Amino acid sequence: MGVRTMKPTSPGRRGMQISDWAELTYRNRNKPEKGLLQKIKKTGGRNHHGCVTARGRGGGHKSKYRLVDFKRRKDEVPAKVVSVEYDPNRTARIALLHYADGEKRYILAPLGLEVGDMVVSGDVAEPKVGNAMPLRSIPTGLEIHNVELQPGRGGQLGRAAGAIVKLMGKEGGMATIQLPSGEMRKVSLDCRATIGQIGNTEHNTIVIGNAGRHRWMGWRPVSRGCAQNPHSHPMGGGEGHRSGGRHPMGPTGVLAKGGKTRKRKARSNKFIIRSRKKRGKRR
Repeated sequence: MGVRTMKPTSPGRRGMQISDWAELTYRNRNKPEKGLLQKIKKTGGRNHHGCVTARGRGGGHKSKYRLVDFKRRKDEVPAKVVSVEYDPNRTARIALLHYADGEKRYILAPLGLEVGDMVVSGDVAEPKVGNAMPLRSIPTGLEIHNVELQPGRGGQLGRAAGAIVKLMGKEGGMATIQLPSGEMRKVSLDCRATIGQIGNTEHNTIVIGNAGRHRWMGWRPVSRGCAQNPHSHPMGGGEGHRSGGRHPMGPTGVLAKGGKTRKRKARSNKFIIRSRKKRGKRR
């Protein structure tokens, strides 16, 4: 896996970067498992009333959803990794598993998982890359991903490309984990996680390069708040480039720089030991 820089044959190509697809089994042609595909209905950021509730969305290349197994509840049945594939719906790669009983499933492909490897899930699984286990069975200090918040609900934490969740300790039926954001929280020891780090670690270094490439991904242009009218955005209006002397915020009035958006009385606050780290101030 790596990043390839395009030759500057045009202004849009100058500085553009793409993945070299080195970890994929089929580099020149994607061959997803047909039985694990599902149609995606595009919304354009609109709700059932037809009103735009998520700005900047629309268009994009046609694609199908890959049914990924986030729960990993098929215990003690070994599976062979048949292929590592590209998924247009996420930053991570996915791996196709063929179980010993004939079933096929997709999972998130961790770093180091290759075609031909055997993986298994359950309490008695060995703590190696690709195996899914309850947190009570995972040794402290290991790197994990696809961590459940509630037992049986499926992995929700650590699913993006290059994500690492660290198992810091266990005490009183709860495990302490450190998330990629720096937040430390407690989850039940019955929650499952997969061993290893998510692959495609250099995804965050890719340079999009031109506007058209963003349109292929389904992202539309978004006007700056200060360029809009006062009734359209809190930062709009005024003579010239003025912001009204107020702190930067979004169209709904939510602060854009450092404002807290978490509910003070959220029931899950008691599980958070340390909040996520704050980004350094720009100079």
